[in-house]
Amino acid sequence: MSSTGAATATAAAEKEKSPIEVCKGINGLEKVILRDVRGSSVEIYFYGAHVTSWKNEHGEELLFVSSKAIFKPPKPIRGGIPICFPQEATPYFQFSNLGPLEAHGFARNRFWAIDPSPPPFPTNTSNKTFVDLILKPTEEDMKIWPHSEVRVEGLETLDYLDNLQNRQRFTEQGDAITFESEVDKIYLSTPTKIAILDHEKKRTFVIRKDGLPDAVVWNPWDKKAKAMVDFGDDEYKHMLCIEAAAVEKPITLKPGEEWRGRQELSAVPSSYCSGQLDPRRVLQGS
Repeated sequence: MSSTGAATATAAAEKEKSPIEVCKGINGLEKVILRDVRGSSVEIYFYGAHVTSWKNEHGEELLFVSSKAIFKPPKPIRGGIPICFPQEATPYFQFSNLGPLEAHGFARNRFWAIDPSPPPFPTNTSNKTFVDLILKPTEEDMKIWPHSEVRVEGLETLDYLDNLQNRQRFTEQGDAITFESEVDKIYLSTPTKIAILDHEKKRTFVIRKDGLPDAVVWNPWDKKAKAMVDFGDDEYKHMLCIEAAAVEKPITLKPGEEWRGRQELSAVPSSYCSGQLDPRRVLQGS
């Protein structure tokens, strides 16, 4: 065999063993195949970011996909591992038709793409093969599910007064605060540090405060924004009000007494999803 033929054969073998391969699947739909060094593999269709195959190192298929599955949009793929997303306007994910969106949400009926600048994979081993898929919402998606790319951490499990419900007292149930409708809450006895994670801009704002035990969180959302004469109709999408405050126990000073309150704001580049900045470390002071 000539050196050219040997090189061609070697290149073909290397391509066959490539840990990440993008190719055409059923009905011409694009998919990506991931392989690890031990021989196991995973197959993911860009349509719905749907995992349709998971084989172990012996080539045994571990996932069920119906032999009659229809790989043709807008019909979702039957079997495998689908994505049931997004949320409806409640603290719960929409499952089946239990909400205003289409069954199981619309993410499984959209075309995803490989993230061109993915965050580093959080692993200590070099044997992991991974790919980041990203779904960019369309204007139509935004109409049926307006959402926020911002979340607030540090206020979870705390009591709050809801100004939209006559200042009734509730306890925050979520592991973080996200925004899908109007919010006007007073969180009580908050920590000295609160993190606001902006996924779109890949940055985190950190609030450090002293002498101000509470925190007001406010966003007017669409209807109230349109009703405010000094507020742009769409400006609610680009702002979030978080105020350090002393609401539950107002500060009262007697003659000669002194009180000090301090608030410090900082912004650092970050990506919550990538782990480049762990918000819990931010809250702990690192």
